[in-house]
Amino acid sequence: MPIDNKKSLHSRVTTAGLDRTPHRAFLRGMGLDDMAISKPFIGIVSTAGETTPCVMNLSPQVEAAKEGVKYSGGTPFEFTTISVSDGLSMNHQGMKFSLISREVIADSVELVVRGHAYDGIIGFGGCDKNLPGIMMGMVRCNVPSVFIYGGSALPGSWRGKDVSILDAYEAVGAVMTENMSLQELDELERVCLPTTGACPGQFTANTMGMVSEVLGLAPLGSSMIPGIYEERFLVAKYAGEVVMQGVHGNGPLPRDLITRQSLENASAIVAATGGSTNAGLHIPAIAHEAGIKFTLDDVAEVFERTPLMANLRPGGLYHAKDVYEVGGVPVLIKELLASGKLHGECLTIDGRTLANAVADAPAPDGQVFMSREKATSETGGVVVLKGNLCPDGALLKVAGLKSLIHEGPALVFENEESCMAVIRNRAYVAGSVIVIRNEGPKGGPGMREMLGVTAIIYGQGMGEKVALLTDGRFSGATRGMCIGYASPEAASGGPIGLIQTGDIIRIDGKNRTIEVKVSNSEMVARSKRWIPPDQSKLAGAQQKYAATVGPANLGAVTHAGNVQWDVEEPIDSGDIS
Repeated sequence: MPIDNKKSLHSRVTTAGLDRTPHRAFLRGMGLDDMAISKPFIGIVSTAGETTPCVMNLSPQVEAAKEGVKYSGGTPFEFTTISVSDGLSMNHQGMKFSLISREVIADSVELVVRGHAYDGIIGFGGCDKNLPGIMMGMVRCNVPSVFIYGGSALPGSWRGKDVSILDAYEAVGAVMTENMSLQELDELERVCLPTTGACPGQFTANTMGMVSEVLGLAPLGSSMIPGIYEERFLVAKYAGEVVMQGVHGNGPLPRDLITRQSLENASAIVAATGGSTNAGLHIPAIAHEAGIKFTLDDVAEVFERTPLMANLRPGGLYHAKDVYEVGGVPVLIKELLASGKLHGECLTIDGRTLANAVADAPAPDGQVFMSREKATSETGGVVVLKGNLCPDGALLKVAGLKSLIHEGPALVFENEESCMAVIRNRAYVAGSVIVIRNEGPKGGPGMREMLGVTAIIYGQGMGEKVALLTDGRFSGATRGMCIGYASPEAASGGPIGLIQTGDIIRIDGKNRTIEVKVSNSEMVARSKRWIPPDQSKLAGAQQKYAATVGPANLGAVTHAGNVQWDVEEPIDSGDIS
């Protein structure tokens, strides 16, 4: 299929003209012939590798995408980027590098795509930070792009019930309280993750997979297909065809898709499914790449008006496989549209409106997805809390909580390790508000997840008897009265850095408030005595990240946003193209 205007292709700057003879020689050294060199160049990026089961199923999908690109008249170029597993980095210093990896992934997509002047992008992500990182890179480059989530693992089976990695985390606490034997734990460990793919619950990967569909960056119905199903190869091949339609001018660009309305849709799908609180960090970051200021306050507004209409783990019963079997994300999109909770005029990756694209989706099944009339609650499964303790907001997943109010004395820790030592020894009491600070984007640096802590607390039978507050993050698998992303963070002088053990903290998920019962005058006095954390020994990636990262309520981004990339005309000194 001919390109209407070849001069609109970025790749011409590497292929056209006498001066590009060496460039063409490089391409011929890769085995490309005249025909391949003359076609649009499509970068196919994945996080494939052996760092985590979440990404080990991506390479075959990439091959299918390359077939789709070739079939549709393009030349594919495969490249990879990093993946830091939240599962393997959890509960040690390695977790400080997980969120940083999101920025490195986005940067690496930009570096390769712009450095090599590719005309389009297909991106494959599998683990938590892969997904927003690749989507951010696509929006930053703003060339025809298709995102594909590699899919989740199948749940395991243990003693007659479906299980996932979350059960393994919580089982550790159960062993500590002698509610589970070491033999039972060993059995669970060996069966809870039976296939490659991401965690199967509505944790961060699956949440952001749904977000990719609702934003229009991914084909509708693609995200919940289990990672080992053959259907994924058809989706990947289709991605190659769709990206070429975009190159030919017959499809939207990423910034046509990322609008205030589509960002509200993304926030709504998180709320309606009781999704990961990490989405409150990633959606503003994706918005930032498009030059749109979409903050935690904006996310909160959508959460407030969106009913909880899914029964997914960790707050519910079902996994991604079950979502796929009842019709996928389009089922819920259609129901939310009918309820007036989504903007149906937003575009999808193939150019159709969202409303038109899901018109034939089936009705909710009543178990995995509820109808609007039978919603679990009138507001979403995730809420934003504000008050004198977190004036810029904090996130609480309320899906599955029996009580939305907790008040008790603070038990303050300066980092995750000191808290974990106390938790392991069960040296805490019911009613406490456990506070872990200096774990924010700048203070960590890197904003660690606290699943290790929360899961053990739950396994010890204390999940709804204590609360936990941090300026760090919580995993999508976290459940209980756990408040994260407290902004401003301690390292920036936020009130969480001024709390003392024994201060009374009240958390009210119903009224969306979080307060410390300390007078304003006392907080001012404490702030005058506050000493910023010493970060003089930072180096490497952490030093660069701490120096550039912004606050959590704005997405913890590291650059000014709205990058511009104009098409560069090739030097014409005797054009031979």
